[in-house]
Order: sequence, then structure tokens, then C-alpha cells
Amino acid sequence: ITASNIGGMKETQEMLDFCGKHNIVCDIEKIQATPETIKTAYDRTVKSDVKYRFVLDMLNAFK
Repeated sequence: ITASNIGGMKETQEMLDFCGKHNIVCDIEKIQATPETIKTAYDRTVKSDVKYRFVLDMLNAFK
């Protein structure tokens, strides 16, 4: 037996719709997806030097 703490697809979509309607967003730090920046992000995570979540910019990683 398994479960999800955030609900199923329906509940997840309802939550995303609610956030969109009420302009609820998350704070992130977007970084380029290169070996150097990923290592720097990892090192900062280990040092607890991260204020927000890291998001890797995969769209521009292969251009």
C-alpha cells in the first residue's frame, strides 16, 4: 500500500490552479545547467548557503 502526502493528480491540479488564481509563487534561484554551476550549487547546499530552491535551466543547457 502506498500513498502520497500531496494527493493525486486531481488535487495537484487544483492546487496549481489555486496558486495561479491567487498569484502564489515560489522563490527560486535559477542557475545554468553546467558542470561548474551545478558543483557550485551543490557546495552552497552543503554549506547551508541557499536562501531559495535551485532550479536548473535545462532549456538553455544544450543550445
